[in-house]
Amino acid sequence: MSRLTKKFITTAAIAATVLFATTVSSFAQCGGASWYGPGFNGKKAASGQIFNENAMTAAHRSLPFGTKLKVVDQRTGKYVQVTINDRGPFHGGRIIDLSKAAATKLGFRNRGTTSVCIEKM
Repeated sequence: MSRLTKKFITTAAIAATVLFATTVSSFAQCGGASWYGPGFNGKKAASGQIFNENAMTAAHRSLPFGTKLKVVDQRTGKYVQVTINDRGPFHGGRIIDLSKAAATKLGFRNRGTTSVCIEKM
């Protein structure tokens, strides 16, 4: 085996290891997002916290409470950081329910839903 071939194989192996480690340790998901607030504001969330529609929080079906996420609106490129403190959404292809404040900051509150990608911070 030539020196160049060995160098290439070594470089490829290192790149694959880095890619695998990054992929395994991170979390990303894309899908629909909706928002909630009125009717839930001041009530207990699944985490035990009191839900505040003006806080930067969200509901996800399975991520641990306290998980911080970056939520990127695929239509506009705007993003927000939220903390998971509730469970949901329980509707169709939606992957996350954002607080009224998070939806407002992303700019989709009037539309009701949008398409997002989420990733752990």
